[in-house]
Amino acid sequence: MSASPSAKLLIIGQAPGRKVHESGIPWDDASGKNLRSWLGLSEEVFYNPDKVALVPMGFCYPGSGKSGDLPPRPECAPLWHEKLLSKCDSLKLILLIGQYAQRYYLGQKMEKNLTKTVESYQKYLPKYFPLPHPSPRNRIWMKKNQWFENQLLHELKASIEKLELQ
Repeated sequence: MSASPSAKLLIIGQAPGRKVHESGIPWDDASGKNLRSWLGLSEEVFYNPDKVALVPMGFCYPGSGKSGDLPPRPECAPLWHEKLLSKCDSLKLILLIGQYAQRYYLGQKMEKNLTKTVESYQKYLPKYFPLPHPSPRNRIWMKKNQWFENQLLHELKASIEKLELQ
């Protein structure tokens, strides 16, 4: 977790995976590399808390399940998010990475599933921009939903450029 009152972009992810848990650096894995590529941001800008706030839904590694990491612990976001975000006065855009962040922040406004929610991203702008998790495990989803790479990523990068983070 890193944030500053001057951050313009907030990225709300799931919870640290095993590698991030060990390194202590958010998004310090293949998912983070993919995410930075999607956003068109260098590591220098991405990890600058005065520009980009990084807040997970769960603050600790939740452990492994049958098909990957377990869900974020449910008590973290209600306990900490409002306190943290009330200090971030300069936010212009909030990226909701994955279904846990989308369900928490969009609630009933979410579409019937993650794919439909991401596909309907324009309805949540200018405040929120929902995205799938950038995990390499989501390659099948990416292949099935080529509109994501062909259209949405261009819109995402344009939204990020408007923030003038560079």
